[in-house]
Amino acid sequence: MSRLMQEEVLARAAKIRCVFLDIDGVMTDCKLYLGPDGFEIKAVSVRDGLGIKNLLRAGIAVAVISGRPSEAMQRRLEQLGVPHIVLATENKLPAYEALLAKLNLSDEQCAHMGDDTPDLPLMQRVGLAMSVADAHRSALHAAHWVSEFRGGEGAIREASDLILEAQGLLAHSGFVGAAG
Repeated sequence: MSRLMQEEVLARAAKIRCVFLDIDGVMTDCKLYLGPDGFEIKAVSVRDGLGIKNLLRAGIAVAVISGRPSEAMQRRLEQLGVPHIVLATENKLPAYEALLAKLNLSDEQCAHMGDDTPDLPLMQRVGLAMSVADAHRSALHAAHWVSEFRGGEGAIREASDLILEAQGLLAHSGFVGAAG
């Protein structure tokens, strides 16, 4: 796969009913801040949170599948209202397929934003494969669309705006407001 022309990206984005996201490197800057007791701290973008909320308000499902467990990210995702959260799964494909069946969706109706090789099986299946600016070259190569932003710095908001714009929903008054 390679990056597509803007018109084709918008055509694919117009069909999206569910957005799948990775955490480390997409929702975060791909860094783990570790304390001496093993306590982890991750930074997330409030803009990305609003992008997720806007998708949900528009009736577009959001699902997060990540290879690492994280209590803090579980809580953050629950606060944002993300209904489908699968953590600590190294092979993301079975979780993706289970959610597709549960939501009665086709690959073409799904988007995935990933940043590295564990995301490739999903990126190769979905209708719209997206990545962040600082992704591993394999994810950049697999992406139909690449954000101008790095992971954890607003890439999800940019992707959300793209999808909502393609569906004629970006300017809708219900999708602006307090940060997520």
